[in-house]
Amino acid sequence: MKIRAAVLEQSGLPAPYAQSQPLKLREVHLAGPGQGEVLVRIEAAGLCHSDLSVIDGNRPRPLPMVLGHEAAGVVEALGPGVEDLVVGDHVVFVFVPSCGTCSCCAEGRPALCIPGAAANGAGVLLSGERRLSDHDHGHDHALNHHLGVSAFAEYATVSRRSLVKVDPELAFEHAALFGCAVLTGVGAVINGARVAPADKVAVIGLGGVGMAALMGARAAGAERIVAIDISRDKLDLALTLGATDAFLATDENVDQAIIEATGGGVDHAIELAGSVAALQLGYKIARRGGALTTGGLPAPTAVLPIPAVSLVADEKTIRGSYLGSCVPARDIPRFVRLYQRGLLPVDKLLSRRFVLDEINTGFDLLREGKLVRGVISGIH
Repeated sequence: MKIRAAVLEQSGLPAPYAQSQPLKLREVHLAGPGQGEVLVRIEAAGLCHSDLSVIDGNRPRPLPMVLGHEAAGVVEALGPGVEDLVVGDHVVFVFVPSCGTCSCCAEGRPALCIPGAAANGAGVLLSGERRLSDHDHGHDHALNHHLGVSAFAEYATVSRRSLVKVDPELAFEHAALFGCAVLTGVGAVINGARVAPADKVAVIGLGGVGMAALMGARAAGAERIVAIDISRDKLDLALTLGATDAFLATDENVDQAIIEATGGGVDHAIELAGSVAALQLGYKIARRGGALTTGGLPAPTAVLPIPAVSLVADEKTIRGSYLGSCVPARDIPRFVRLYQRGLLPVDKLLSRRFVLDEINTGFDLLREGKLVRGVISGIH
C-alpha cells in the first residue's frame, strides 16, 4: 500500500530544521504484515529526543529511515500467527521488540532483548525484514525502520512483539506517551531505582521522560522530590506536578545547594537529560549510600569521569535503566490504570499538537527546549 511518511535521508543537517527539512514528507510503499506481524493505523506519535538524536547525528542509524518510535494506533490487519489481537484493537508501540526466548527475555528483562537490539540497530523488524520501500527511477529501494516502529507515517507494519493492547477509552495522544516517555521515566523510578515511600529523590532533566519520572516519584510516595533543569519554565511546571524543590542546573554551586537543602543529599538521583554534566551532578548529590539511576542516552562517545574511590568510601551505586527496566506488557497497563486514577497526570506532559506537515518545526521546538512533549496527531 502507498502511505505518506517522514523520511530521514541525511543526519546532521543544520538547524533550524524548518529550513533545512531533514525529514522529507513523501509517498512510500508499505508491505502488509508477514508472520507474527501487524498492520497499524497511526493515530498519534510523540516527538522524542531519541528521534532528535538521529536527526542531528548524535546517534547514528542506517539511512534512509522513517523515524518515529513513540505512538499509538488501531490494528488494521493481522499477519499469520497473530491470534491475541483483533482488527480494531487500540495499541501502544514499544520501541524494543522482545523475542521472549533469549537470555535477557528469559530472566524477565525484555528491554535488553538481544535479537531486539540487533534488529533495532540494523533498521529491520524483529523478523529481519524491511516492510518499507521507496520507488525511484523505476527501482524499489528499501527504507529502514526506526526501533521497529517508524511511526511518523500514516500506517506501520511491525512485529506483534512491538505492541501492547490498551483501553480504547484512552485518548490516542495520551496513549502514545506511554510507549516511551511514561514507560522510560516512571519505569526508571519504580523498576530501576525502586523508590520507596519517604525517599528523597532528584530528577535531572525535565523533558517528557523526566517529567514522567517526577510523576512516578510522587506516585511512589517520595517525601522530597527535587526538580533540576536548565529551563525555569520547566521547573515551574515541575512544581505544579509534585516537585517540592526546584533548582536551575546552571546556577553556581548548585550541587552544594541541593546537598544542603536535602540534609546531605538524596537517596536517589534520576538522570534523564542524557549528558555527562547531568550524570556528574546526579552522582554528586546522591547521599552516602545513595544511588544514581540513569535512563538518559548521551552520545555513544561520551565518558563519565567520577572519583573512583567514592564508589567504595561512600558506597554509592550507579545503575542504568533502559526502557524503564520495564516489562511493557505488564507495566503499560499498570501505568495506564494509575493515570486513570489520577495518580499519573500524563495528559499534562502534552505541550503542543502538530500535524505531520509541521514535523520539522516540532523538532526545532524540541531542540530549543520549548516542548515537554509534542505530539503529531490528525495524521489521516
